[in-house]
Amino acid sequence: MLNIYLIRHGETAWNADNNRYCGRTDIPLTEKGLKQAETLRQQLSSIKWDGVFSSPLQRAYTTAQIATGAQVIKDERLIEADFGGWEKKTKEEFMAENAQLWRNWMNDPANNRAGGTGETGAEIVQRVDAFFQWLQNRYTSGNFLVAAHNGVNRLYLAHKLGMPLRNYRMFFMENSAASMFTLEPDGTFMLRYLNSKF
Repeated sequence: MLNIYLIRHGETAWNADNNRYCGRTDIPLTEKGLKQAETLRQQLSSIKWDGVFSSPLQRAYTTAQIATGAQVIKDERLIEADFGGWEKKTKEEFMAENAQLWRNWMNDPANNRAGGTGETGAEIVQRVDAFFQWLQNRYTSGNFLVAAHNGVNRLYLAHKLGMPLRNYRMFFMENSAASMFTLEPDGTFMLRYLNSKF
């Protein structure tokens, strides 16, 4: 059985700026974000890691490094969603430009492109799920930390919990908080903690 500690990166300046959509933009953690990652390290200090993986974006990679003190392997499949025309904008800004794009996404993210030109929810889930299937093929047991992003993490969890992808916004992932799930060899998924302080 694999024990997966799925985390969202620490705070960035754009998280603090009315949750400006960062997507693929590679910006660093704030001082608060660095402290959040250090707090996470203290919370997870009793865990022996069999592998640590992160999105290639520095906000996730730095969080994983600080939280574990271990070698971190970057994997492109864990990168944040491509938000298309929403990138670098707040919800208020892009809603003023084209509210219908948001309504389309909220009604059916699986089949609509974020920001009109970005990824569909189905594409996001497919690549993140492919990462975890690869992990299961490589390891039969162990503790793994996976550092990624609010969007991709929620869409993946919604998929694994059997929820319509349009419901992914019904839960939230806090910066540098750990959610934990298990994957059995037969693929059985169980969410054990969400936004936990271990």
